[in-house]
Amino acid sequence: MATIKIKQFKSGINRTERQKRTLRALGFTKMNQVIEKESNAQILGMLAKVTHLVSVEK
Repeated sequence: MATIKIKQFKSGINRTERQKRTLRALGFTKMNQVIEKESNAQILGMLAKVTHLVSVEK
């Protein structure tokens, strides 16, 4: 499958616990961090929940 690059551009502070856990599950530990993940249904579902906090590059 294809990989996607994900960058966290907004903080998880003052967000719901579910959104904080989703960011942690994606692998983010700090701001402006870029990670690469396989593009699959689970990852895309998590991105849909925190789309206002991250940006996606292909």
